[in-house]
Amino acid sequence: MRKTLALITVILCLLSSTKCAKRGVPTGGAKDSIPPVLLSANPPLKSVNFAAERVVMVFDEYVQLRDLANQLIVSPPLESNTYKVLPEGTVSKKVEIRFEEAPRDNTTYTFNFGGAIQDYNEANPLPFFNYTFSTGAFLDSLRISGNVMDAYEIDSLKGISIHLYPIDSTYTDSTIYLNKPLYVGNTLDSIYFNLQSLAPGEYEFLAIEDVGKNYLYDQGFDKIGFFDKPIRLPEDSLKFPFLFKEKAPFRWGRPRFVNDHHLEFSYFGEVGEKQVFFDSLFSEKAEGFFTRDREKDTLHYWFQPQEELDSLVIELEELDSIRKLVLKPYKLVKDSLLLSITPKNNRIIHFLDTLTLESNLPIREIDEEFIQIFDIDTLAVEFSTRLDENKDRVYFSFEKVPNDFYRVQLLPNAITDFLGATNDTIMHSVKTQDIEKYGTLFLTIERKDPSIPYFFEIIDRNEKVVRKVRQNNDDYYVIEFLLPNDYQIRFVKDTNNNGKWDTGNYLNKRQPEQVIYLKQSLSLRANWDLNETLTIE
Repeated sequence: MRKTLALITVILCLLSSTKCAKRGVPTGGAKDSIPPVLLSANPPLKSVNFAAERVVMVFDEYVQLRDLANQLIVSPPLESNTYKVLPEGTVSKKVEIRFEEAPRDNTTYTFNFGGAIQDYNEANPLPFFNYTFSTGAFLDSLRISGNVMDAYEIDSLKGISIHLYPIDSTYTDSTIYLNKPLYVGNTLDSIYFNLQSLAPGEYEFLAIEDVGKNYLYDQGFDKIGFFDKPIRLPEDSLKFPFLFKEKAPFRWGRPRFVNDHHLEFSYFGEVGEKQVFFDSLFSEKAEGFFTRDREKDTLHYWFQPQEELDSLVIELEELDSIRKLVLKPYKLVKDSLLLSITPKNNRIIHFLDTLTLESNLPIREIDEEFIQIFDIDTLAVEFSTRLDENKDRVYFSFEKVPNDFYRVQLLPNAITDFLGATNDTIMHSVKTQDIEKYGTLFLTIERKDPSIPYFFEIIDRNEKVVRKVRQNNDDYYVIEFLLPNDYQIRFVKDTNNNGKWDTGNYLNKRQPEQVIYLKQSLSLRANWDLNETLTIE
């Protein structure tokens, strides 16, 4: 009997030994993903006849306030020195709002915390949390919500402010530039906004990319979207406007002497055909001309060096006036800058590209006798040149052959700048690729209104415009020599037929020209043909 019991014990131990000997490692449980929960608020949420000096909100766990300056939106806006939100830089189970000054009477206020309230351990945000109260006998209960989009760019806009101004006896066209709105909301980290606790009435509605975060519209800095006329709440439905940046009102900056043959005229806005008038004697002696800076809003005036130039009288044409000033050179020195010619192309030149050389100084003359282009067999290639109207680029036209190599040689005296200096010897090589390296897009455009002019752009995944196409008569396009890439089509209703997208204007209540994107991007591979139809309502 004893032997039998001992045998059974041994067998049981052997059968269970693997489980008995294995040590476990505690996992700590699932990661906490639950946001904080509000347990109580004093005064309670949605209180009326509010007269408290502070609000205390208690949560079920320790919380912290993150990015409060950007996440907290108070509507109607309160001056930052009239209230304080705690805790600052620490953690607590309580969030307090302390009022340094009493809010105005008979008004519904909303403190929208966005995602600022987060738990301490895992930083789980309490999304779209808001505390609403009224200093009057009732809460305003209307709301307006929707999405905001950019008028031209395909990327989504974030952090857009929504401003509502009541249309009353104090409202004028300049109100949005000078006064804060009655109600304000924000899309925060999305394109969606939800403005709550609004009173019935007629309002000017604005969506603003508030760069300065001052609740005002700063023209030239902020993007803006608006309706053609005021909205009325309650409203059945609204088609929300697109945001764009207005052209800033034109004005000249301060001109300056760069050296003894070069003036700079900075400007703001669109220079257009604005004129600059010089002292007549200076104009006769200097024989100057203007070029436009390709990187910044500046005009360059180039002239023959003047040995004696104490001062220069200049008149600048602005919107509807002439500004006169006297420009005095300060320690005017001769320019030590030498003519420099650099290629704009990389080593590979595509079939629709133009071989381009760029100069740091304006070019006066091109002499093709001192220029040669050779192919892979060192045979001379016929070519022609053209000087850009801005006098800083030389374009070369010649027939390109697939999988070929071209060597461009410029001897001294090929290019002469406006002061008479010429280039050193320049050598530049480029090559073409096989036709099979490219794809072709066959595009059909179907339009509901064929009377509106248009153009469209092909944009790659890096948002670079690789092709711009003006409309033809049959709305069918064969777009060749596209490199493998993901492309998007941007269609512009060019209502004034000037070949570019035109922005809008708030004071004139002019909306920007409409831009339409293809619903999905196009993935084009090498040696592929792709057929696509773009339908325009």
